[in-house]
Amino acid sequence: MNAWFQVDNADELASPALLLYPDRIAENIRRMVRLAGGAGRLRPHVKTHKLAEVVQLHLEQGITKFKCATIAEAEMAAGASAAEVLIAYPVVGPNIGRLLELARRYPATKFLCVADDAGAIHSLASAFAAAGRTLEVCLDVDCGYHRTGVPPGNGAGELYRLIATSPGLKPGGLHVYDGQVDEPDLAQRAAVCEAAFEPVKAFWRGLTGAGLAVPRIVAGGTPTFPLHARNADFECSPGTCVLWDFGYGERYRDLDFLQAAIILTRVISKPCGNRLCLDAGHKAVAAEKPQPRLKFLNLPEAEAVCHSEEHLVVETARAGEFAVGDRLYGVPRHICPTVALHSEAVVVENGRATGRWKVTARERRLTI
Repeated sequence: MNAWFQVDNADELASPALLLYPDRIAENIRRMVRLAGGAGRLRPHVKTHKLAEVVQLHLEQGITKFKCATIAEAEMAAGASAAEVLIAYPVVGPNIGRLLELARRYPATKFLCVADDAGAIHSLASAFAAAGRTLEVCLDVDCGYHRTGVPPGNGAGELYRLIATSPGLKPGGLHVYDGQVDEPDLAQRAAVCEAAFEPVKAFWRGLTGAGLAVPRIVAGGTPTFPLHARNADFECSPGTCVLWDFGYGERYRDLDFLQAAIILTRVISKPCGNRLCLDAGHKAVAAEKPQPRLKFLNLPEAEAVCHSEEHLVVETARAGEFAVGDRLYGVPRHICPTVALHSEAVVVENGRATGRWKVTARERRLTI
């Protein structure tokens, strides 16, 4: 019997190619729902897959709220009938007008965004009030990652009150991403996560004690998903676990998800005795992480020695077993930016390539 990742009709597929396995994606979504304690606790991040068809797989299991980073991702999710979409990225400049147009064009979808700056809040308020619309805005709270957001405290409280009192806006709660919490050991990760969120919880209690509505707290990503799942007051927003990759798989052994995305590549040259050159360059697999950037399921001992735009050269004592044109199946170290390199994904069902899904939201602009 073939291994789960092998494609019987792979001779029909040009390489490099992104392969997706819907049955494994659906199982990952089921595991997400079980871990969260219900579909209503989840707001998955679509930046991992950027695919309307994967949004549909979420909807089939009762997940209706999503998180994204770009206007294009928000439009893709709305077009796939998502009920609620949070743009968890500062919306500034022309993107304010694009968000307003999204709200007009997709009335069945509720859009929210985050903000961490008084000027940005005023700009959002001005645009939506002038249009006679109301936008829910979540305050972006920095719990230690220091990428975006404001630390919980008096300054953050003033910004939240500004949201609550600005025409055209409504307080949507808090968005808190803890990207700095990445300890491989679950107990250590839990301790660091708890310490990071204690000031956030105190800030939250202060807001509600002052009579301010805090409808939701959107917390964390994939590494802290099992920790925030323990808190019924939090919405969980994992992303990577829907497709999974070997980077997270090796680092976070406590997270039980299936690899559901593969790069199909071929041997294009055999430059010397122990080397294979593959068509899996930077343009096929994300190159921002250390090597290995691909782990080959049918050649796990291969070691990367050269990676350029169109080529990946590996060394292996088994090079003699492979001929030019032979296929390798590689799991990316980092799946999210790898998906964004591909305009389409090949769908693999029951060991055969059966169709293609357009990676719609890899684009910076769809129609808005």
